[in-house]
Amino acid sequence: MKIGNRTVLTEFILVGLSADPKLQLILFGIFLVIYLATLSGNMTLVILIRIDSRLHTPMYFFIGSLSFLDFWYTSVYTPKILANCVSEDKRISLAGCGAQLFFSCVVAYTECYLLAAMSYDRHAAICNPLLYSGIMSSSVCTGLVAGSYIGGFLNAIAHTANTFRLSFCGKNIIDHFFCDAPPLVKMSCTDTRVYEKVLLGVVGFTVLSSILAILISYFNIFLAILRIKSASGRRKAFSTCASHIISVMLFYGSLLFMYSRPSSTYSLEKDKLAALFYTVVNPLLNPLIYSVRNKDVKEAFRKAIRTIWPQR
Repeated sequence: MKIGNRTVLTEFILVGLSADPKLQLILFGIFLVIYLATLSGNMTLVILIRIDSRLHTPMYFFIGSLSFLDFWYTSVYTPKILANCVSEDKRISLAGCGAQLFFSCVVAYTECYLLAAMSYDRHAAICNPLLYSGIMSSSVCTGLVAGSYIGGFLNAIAHTANTFRLSFCGKNIIDHFFCDAPPLVKMSCTDTRVYEKVLLGVVGFTVLSSILAILISYFNIFLAILRIKSASGRRKAFSTCASHIISVMLFYGSLLFMYSRPSSTYSLEKDKLAALFYTVVNPLLNPLIYSVRNKDVKEAFRKAIRTIWPQR
């Protein structure tokens, strides 16, 4: 579409992870396996938490909510990656690009808030064990998860609207595997200074407030663990937080690497790798992190298997 002397873009071409046809087939196989494993792993954890009464606690309610979110998280990105690996038509419309950016923002912002809510749950469990059931009532847990989704949607609306008020012109090639803000901004033919300030405010407030809530929770948890006299008690208290700490480090590490740097230091290959980690790898790892060393989850899984295939 021509406006004045400029051609404003109405569709884009997603280059993907590689232009080599042979490598694309290999990548298709790898990502298909990862996608199926991610979907089955997260949904298995959700079902186990749902059907086993021993897992009907606030901690597992949040773990199930995180797995449910990761089930959709990977579905925002991986189907398009798979399609690009086997199709010669790598076009995506402006509306399709906006939709993908919007839903990617929804899941990312929601996970920020949900991880903060999970840290509050661990804080209540360790710092106030006698009052834990009262503090983390079902209504409070439901409210925290619902609030995470509401915050995710509101921030996604602001983030997407701020991005697509820009005009995009020049080459319509996005050297990435999904429509993300940094490569889109590089294609903008309008002044991005206001955009970057608004984006910094939206992303900065969400990420920093979530990280601050997590740090405050774990500072108090650390002090509470130090007051436990027995070494076994301290190990048990720390083990209940270990999985969540790993999830936080993996998610925020890649997210901060992507968005905390100035645009002048933008590196496409490094950002692709970081984006691949938090969009595809992290949702695969979360169910493993919360189940491999968790005796309750493993026992629930064994019980479910025995129910499906009873021993003769």
